[in-house]
Amino acid sequence: MSEDALEIPLERINPDTLHKMIEEFVTREWSELADSEYTLDEKVNQVLESLRHKQATIVYDTASESWNIVPCR
Repeated sequence: MSEDALEIPLERINPDTLHKMIEEFVTREWSELADSEYTLDEKVNQVLESLRHKQATIVYDTASESWNIVPCR
């Protein structure tokens, strides 16, 4: 993680906002959604589980003023 990136704890994000963030991430990162065997809700749940199990985290980049979900190392 770069020095301009801040990890955002899940418990600090409103659940509705978190769901919308994950939906936006899924549609941005998995452009083949229409051809996938998984629905949007299934992919959202997969990402949410990865976040809950600390396999991924949400980071906010202060330089670009944007956020992303990244795998944990």
